[in-house]
This record gives sequence, structure tokens and C-alpha cells, in this order.
Amino acid sequence: MALLSIPFTQQGSKINFQESFKQLMIPLSAMMLFLFAWELSASQIKTSLGLVPGPIEVSKQFGNLITEHAEERNKADAFYERQEKRNAKKLAKNPNAKVKIRNYTGKPTFFDQILTSLVTVFTGFLIATIIAVPIGIISGLSQNFYTAINPIIQIFKPISPLAWLPIVTIIVSAVYVSNDPTFSKSFIISALTVTLCCMWPTLINTAVGVASVDKDLINVSKVLQLSSFTKVWKIVLPSAIPMIFTGLRLSIGIGWMVLIAAEMLAQNPGLGKFVWDEFQNGSSNSLGRIMVAVLAIGIIGFVLDYLMLTLQRFISWDKTAVLR
Repeated sequence: MALLSIPFTQQGSKINFQESFKQLMIPLSAMMLFLFAWELSASQIKTSLGLVPGPIEVSKQFGNLITEHAEERNKADAFYERQEKRNAKKLAKNPNAKVKIRNYTGKPTFFDQILTSLVTVFTGFLIATIIAVPIGIISGLSQNFYTAINPIIQIFKPISPLAWLPIVTIIVSAVYVSNDPTFSKSFIISALTVTLCCMWPTLINTAVGVASVDKDLINVSKVLQLSSFTKVWKIVLPSAIPMIFTGLRLSIGIGWMVLIAAEMLAQNPGLGKFVWDEFQNGSSNSLGRIMVAVLAIGIIGFVLDYLMLTLQRFISWDKTAVLR
């Protein structure tokens, strides 16, 4: 039996290798073809800032952004070192002297802007999720509640971030009183705009998912006289989790797109501001740097969706479900 199984095992390994090779080569070939077409066509288009940069020029600009980031970090380290020495010298003369500790206020680099945008989008997305999921669950369980809230959802759902942004800016400016730089006004405006625009897919998908739970399961919970929390935790959520995560994946994608637009329009710190600043700069390198930012926006959007899919795979009750 063992001897007979060897050829089958070798054949299975060969098939798996061929399948893995195929799965790797198809997207790789498509990517190479895309880059070749990009490089070929870019050199044919001349703009006011010069030729449209191809992949080679864009990669060169990416390298320049890495160098600028390293130089800025060195400046920050030198600033803190000088400050520390100055304060130590002052305290050596007078132990009771008051020393000043200042934060480095150099120009944010491309990677600083990425970090700012990520923190903002996760904050807005988290607030949206905290609001949307419970309302979606109640809407799915109660027809009366859904009937009451549906007109509000349908009115606010299609509103563009371009319309939300001035309203949010005016309201936040009127009530903002904090001096904490962690919660700057621009950060709150961007995060709230993301929240208002990205909560609807999660809310609607959660409501649909909960409403689609098998009625027999709901009846079982009534027969067993389960509490509302136990019914939601043991019966509703396991059945509705795929739809909830579909909404979450849509929401974070929308939130990411909305944030970039909001940062460009309001000139709030982040990737959107980087793109706008480069557009206003108008140097020969600007177009290449904007393309680096655009590619970064796309890659980060892809990673965010992958993270949500991984989280769904981790949380989902059914580990054998096929996720796409």
C-alpha cells in the first residue's frame, strides 16, 4: 500500500507545484505587461511639467522620498540631542531651573503623511463601525425600527463628502476647544467626514444580514427563552457575520477614498495634502511624486481590504467558508 501511494503523492505534489506556479505567473505576467505598456506610452505624452513619468522615473522619485524622510529624521534626532544637552547644561548650573521641552516641528515627509492618513481613517472607520453595527442589528431584528430609520439612511447615504466637509468644518470649528495636539481640529474634521461617509454600507449590510437569519433559528431562541444578548451573540451574529464584514470592507474602502479627497480639499495633513502640495509645487519632479502617492493610495487600499478579510477569517465562526 505504501509503495502504491508514492506515485500518487508525487503526482499530487507535481500538480500542486504547477498550480502554485500558474497562480504566481499569471498576475506577474499581467503586471510586467502593464509596466511595459506604461513605460512605452508615458514617453509619448508631454505635459507642462515635462514627459509623463514611467515606472523607472516613479521608482526614482520613491527613492528620493525615502532619502528625504531619512534626512528629516536625522534633523529631528539632532534637534532633540541639542535640546537635551541645552537642558542638561541649564540644570547643571541651577537644579531648580525650568527647562523647556519642545517637539520637533519640521516639515512632515511623505511617510509621515501616510501615517497621519492611516490613523485618521482608522479612527473614522472605528467610530462608524461602533455606530453602524448596533443600529444595523436592531434594524434587522425589528421591522418597526427599520421602517422608522430607513428614510434617514436613504437620505444621508448618497451625500458626497464634498457636501459633508464644509458642514463638519463649520460645526467642529464652532465647538472645538481642545489644545491637545493629538486631537487637532484638522484631525477631527477629517475623521468625522470619514465616519459620516463610510458608516452606511456597514449599517445596511448588517441589517440585511441579520434580517436574513433563518427564522427556524430565531424560533429556537424563543423556545429556549434566550435573553436578547444571548440570542444576538449565539444565533444572529454567527449567521450575519459574512454580510457584516462585506459592509465593513466596503466601508473602509469608501472611508479611504473619502479621506484623501477631504485632505485635498481642506488642506488637512495626510496623503491628500501631499498630492495637492505637489500639484501646486509644479516642479519637474511633481508628477512623478504624485504618481508615487497615487500608487501608495492604491496599495494601502488593497492592504486595508486584505486586513479586513484576514480579520473576518479569524473572527468567523465557520472557518471552512470560502472568502473572496
